[in-house]
Amino acid sequence: MRLEKFANTSRFYLSDGGLETYMIFEKGFDLPCFSAASLLDDARGRAELTAYAKRYITLARETGRGFVLDTPTWRAGAAWADALGMSLDEVIALNARAVDFMRVIRDRHETSRLPILLNGVVGPGGDAYTTETQFQAEDARELHSTQITALADAGVDMISAMTLTHAGEAAGIALAARDNSVPVVISFTLETDGHLPSGQPLPDAIAEVDAITHAGPLYYMINCAHPNHFRDAMDGTADWAARIGGVRANASRMSHAELDASETLDAGDPEELGALNGELLSILPNLKVIGGCCGTDHRHVGCIAAQRRKMSAA
Repeated sequence: MRLEKFANTSRFYLSDGGLETYMIFEKGFDLPCFSAASLLDDARGRAELTAYAKRYITLARETGRGFVLDTPTWRAGAAWADALGMSLDEVIALNARAVDFMRVIRDRHETSRLPILLNGVVGPGGDAYTTETQFQAEDARELHSTQITALADAGVDMISAMTLTHAGEAAGIALAARDNSVPVVISFTLETDGHLPSGQPLPDAIAEVDAITHAGPLYYMINCAHPNHFRDAMDGTADWAARIGGVRANASRMSHAELDASETLDAGDPEELGALNGELLSILPNLKVIGGCCGTDHRHVGCIAAQRRKMSAA
């Protein structure tokens, strides 16, 4: 029922902002490998995760929107087990625990007027900014199957693969999700020229993944890029643009190389980011989910939530 309501929505859902950057720069946590899943390991971390989610859910309630509630599992896949000092069984248990934790938050706040999708987050097997590590579809399918199976078995409503840098890994994740009969969203990182870090234009990447998976993804997203990096490349009349259902933009206009080297957080301009997302609503006909990525917090998402224009149902 949640996915059916989501599919037929006339108002975009909210998501949260940049969880990892917020917890590091604003709350002072040391996240190993940038993995927010470590917050589940102590009482303070769990309390901050709960307060963080509640703040965004309140924004959704106050603006009459649904909410996409992410698990903190972006870097909790099999590819990161060794770096996190974990066994494969421990990774599986961590993902299940993350779903259980976020489900309690969902059940506490969801109402008939505030639908909340429980979203299992998957990240790339390599770096989110470069293509030093690339996968063919079948290799990525095998690599990500452990985490996707764990999230699906724990009962997420859908899977979202975030900050993907190339089409091969995206296709493999979509295939692994299909193996588990769970809907999947594919979200690509974009550079300042609007292309993937692999150099591939976004329309070509969408076409490649759809060809390999027989249009498997529920929709595609753009994340970890400022709207100015990709807005001019958006053609709302193109078939591929109709496949874009979500945007989670960065607060900063800096390139990924600049962000990677920065020791301070660039929070940008929340009001401007809200207005730029409003423009995207007028360009992309099936935009269903809008939130933030690196450097964003409740201020940015609040400005996004204030965008009143309704979208057309996909």
